[in-house]
Amino acid sequence: MKEDFCRSVAAYATAEIIEKKSRFIGEIFPVASEEEATEQIAAVKKKYHDARHHCFAFVCGMRAELLRFSDDGEPQGTAGKPILAVLTGAELTNTLIVVTRYFGGTLLGTGGLTRAYTEAAQAALQAAQIHTHTLGRELTFRVAYGMSGSVEHYLRKNDIAIGNPVYENDVRYTVFIPLAHADTVVNDLTNICSGNIDITSGDPLYRVL
Repeated sequence: MKEDFCRSVAAYATAEIIEKKSRFIGEIFPVASEEEATEQIAAVKKKYHDARHHCFAFVCGMRAELLRFSDDGEPQGTAGKPILAVLTGAELTNTLIVVTRYFGGTLLGTGGLTRAYTEAAQAALQAAQIHTHTLGRELTFRVAYGMSGSVEHYLRKNDIAIGNPVYENDVRYTVFIPLAHADTVVNDLTNICSGNIDITSGDPLYRVL
């Protein structure tokens, strides 16, 4: 997990594979907390109530602080950990993968189970859209009308979305700047306006750009 960005699944997706007549249904969900992940797991178990196993793994927290997984009755280490490895390998957080298995009558062995659960988790991941959340600050600044042209030229030149300026006694802009560039932008705008600018800097937060 990088310090300046994190990745998560954008929306629910599903895929399935067949391995020696066993059916593995992979489902991937965005989840904001352990409670939300638990609710989704319960919903999957209810939906596929006649299946033998519902193995899962999830990662939560913008720094991937929380990791959980379960083999749900499969031999230890053959399901939950491989699913978790798919999540961590893709550097995902706030994401849950559940793989439901319908037994096809043929034993797969520990190696076969590990491969099948890995492939089902990867298939669900490949079916999903991934969002990258960038760590940055929201800057709000006010400038006189006479400086607004120079300010907007600078913002466009540096590919900073201007949004919807507010025109009152002066012009107010609110922009989101990746944290690594925030100080530079503040200094540049201050110089462009010869110090005649009022800048408020928000706390660091993650946002999809």
